[in-house]
Amino acid sequence: MNYMTAIIAIVVGVAAGLGAGFMISKTLAAKKIEGASSRAQRIIQEAQQAAEQAKREKLTEAKEEGFRLRQEIEREGKERRAELQRAERRFEQKEENLDKKLDRIAHREDELKTRQEELEARLLEAQESAQKQTERLEEIARLTREEARELLLRQTEEDAQPVLGLRLKELEEKAKRESDRKAREIIVTAVQRCAVEHTSEASVSVVHLPSDEMKGRIIGREGRNIRTFETIAGVDLIVDDTPEAVTISSFDPVRREVARLSLERLITDGRIHPARIEELIEKAAKDVEEKIIEAGEQAILETGIKNMHPELIRTIGQLRYRFSYGQNSLQHSLEVSFISGMIAAELGLDEELARRAGLLHDLGKAVDHQIEGPHALIGADLARRYNESPDVVSAIASHHEDQEAKTVYDVIVAAADAVSAARPGARRESLDAYVKRLEKLEELARGFNGVSKAYAIQAGREVRVIISPNISDEGMVHKIAYDIARKIEEEMKYPGQIKVTVTRETRATEYAK
Repeated sequence: MNYMTAIIAIVVGVAAGLGAGFMISKTLAAKKIEGASSRAQRIIQEAQQAAEQAKREKLTEAKEEGFRLRQEIEREGKERRAELQRAERRFEQKEENLDKKLDRIAHREDELKTRQEELEARLLEAQESAQKQTERLEEIARLTREEARELLLRQTEEDAQPVLGLRLKELEEKAKRESDRKAREIIVTAVQRCAVEHTSEASVSVVHLPSDEMKGRIIGREGRNIRTFETIAGVDLIVDDTPEAVTISSFDPVRREVARLSLERLITDGRIHPARIEELIEKAAKDVEEKIIEAGEQAILETGIKNMHPELIRTIGQLRYRFSYGQNSLQHSLEVSFISGMIAAELGLDEELARRAGLLHDLGKAVDHQIEGPHALIGADLARRYNESPDVVSAIASHHEDQEAKTVYDVIVAAADAVSAARPGARRESLDAYVKRLEKLEELARGFNGVSKAYAIQAGREVRVIISPNISDEGMVHKIAYDIARKIEEEMKYPGQIKVTVTRETRATEYAK
């Protein structure tokens, strides 16, 4: 009982202590909260006061900034208004000046119009006066205007002949000083760089035999061998009294070469009969065709030309068996190609194009026995057919003046062709043609008034002309030389150039008695 009472007393005491402690702690907490609330109130009030003070300061600064900006804007506005006013004044002044200028121009136009009308009136009066004077002169002279003009021109021309001759001489000398030096330099450089051997080949048409007995074997029984040979080869085989030789005749150089080669093989083989003839001619034709293609390809390789049609290459190869005055046409074409390229290089032009045109310039000679017409136009048509450029086609067509020269390459190829053909030893000329050319030169020179004698010398490369003693004016001498040279250019075709030398003959005769 006492134990229970003690426990209860302890429990009651602990509970009372806890309750008292709780009340004490609650009282203390309430006091702390009240103190904190007071401090918070005080802090808030201080913050509000500080904010109000900052707000008043910012408002003051903003008002001051706004006032400053307003003043700046007003100042800029005043400056812009002043600038606009100045610009307006300048524009007004310019308008006034323009108005004054327009007034002056209008006044000037009126003056010019008035003067033009006066001049037209005066011109009309002058024309009427001139017409009246002309009619009066026609009545006095009994000549029409055209007749008087013709008479005056004729007299003027006669009076001016000496002066004209001297003037022509001066102009020629000046032109030579300007152009001859450069032209000689270009041509000489090109020729020196292309120093080829003189051509001495000729078209081979004679086949030598080991003995005259071989002629009978070639002819065969009742002529069957020679008939077979001529029919298959397409040539004429001439067996005459020439000892140990037969002649092959054909306009086609390739056929002539095939016939020559096959006949030499027949003679070497010794078995001459129709079957063998046909076999060897067929084999020779194949060999010649291979040589033609090889020659064409070699020419293309030597000249450095690219992208050429195979048929053109073959046609170029055919020129290997074509000769002109003893000059091999393929070698001549190669030489013209090199010279053309060098001249073009000296002039700063397309060197490859010039070489191409030079190589193809005599293309028509390979087929001119099959097609009628000048070889230049035939070659140009072939080149055009196989898609060569217009410059190349024009150079081919115009290198012998069958067509008018259109480009600088036409002139280059023509000059290179003349250089190649005219160099010493390049070509041979028949005696008859040579004599006729000399006679033509002399006859042409003697056809001019005042010429008493004319002599062609230096193989037709110079004409010496002697004029009558009664022509004493030096200008007339130069005029006659000039006219003869132009006449030769117009009426004759020749390689290179022909020098015309005119001298005045003076004779003195006395007798000793």
